[in-house]
Amino acid sequence: MMINSSSSAAATRCCMQSSPYCSFPSFRVPIFFCHVPTLRPVSVRSQPPGSDGSGGPIRRVSLEHCVGFSTSSSSASIIDFLTLCHRLKTTKRKGWVNLGIKGAESIADHMYRMSLMALIAGDVPGLNRERCIKIALIHDIAEAIVGDITPSDGVPKAEKSRREQAALNEMCDVLGGGMRAEEIKELWSEYENNSSLEANLVKDFDKVELILQALEYETEHGKVLDEFFISTAGKFQTEIGKSWAAEIISRRKSLPANRLS
Repeated sequence: MMINSSSSAAATRCCMQSSPYCSFPSFRVPIFFCHVPTLRPVSVRSQPPGSDGSGGPIRRVSLEHCVGFSTSSSSASIIDFLTLCHRLKTTKRKGWVNLGIKGAESIADHMYRMSLMALIAGDVPGLNRERCIKIALIHDIAEAIVGDITPSDGVPKAEKSRREQAALNEMCDVLGGGMRAEEIKELWSEYENNSSLEANLVKDFDKVELILQALEYETEHGKVLDEFFISTAGKFQTEIGKSWAAEIISRRKSLPANRLS
């Protein structure tokens, strides 16, 4: 049997059914057809999967003929990936932990506020805001496996990058590969190599978030955290980054000198 264009509307209606197969008058179609608004003629099963073949041979669906069809991660792979990402919520940023900050932010906390920065930043000609948000969301994702490697750990930059690349590949394998996994790899590499305007801006957001958090911890815990302001000084690449950093530094200078222990 062949599906023709007149079957498209019926196929679409089948999307609402809970069964993994869409029922048609004389055959059943796997549910993936229901995501395709326009269908080309393809052969389909004359019986449900698992049939013993009585009543006619089972003719398998040719997926490559489905308009708009693309493979994606299974639900199991996605939940496995998200469970692995849970570590980003529970792993504290080591720099703060080493300084004795109680209730230090997690890796996910850091990436979340960076993503907000990408969302609310002013428009920049030629900048893809959505891509900035995506980069901010995943730039430290490999730390779910390798942890937060800081300069105090003494790990060479090349070795740190190698470990994180291997961890990223492992996480994408957990996700099951596919287009989304490839996108994550591409976004991470773009950030790591600082190879685009979007990466430049997100690199700045990384430093802005760092010194803003440092200022907040200075205020809350009465600590002197000069090292974070010194290590980022003069390293901002974009006008937005420079402007926001200047505002944070200005606020720091305006605070009472006796606030620090």
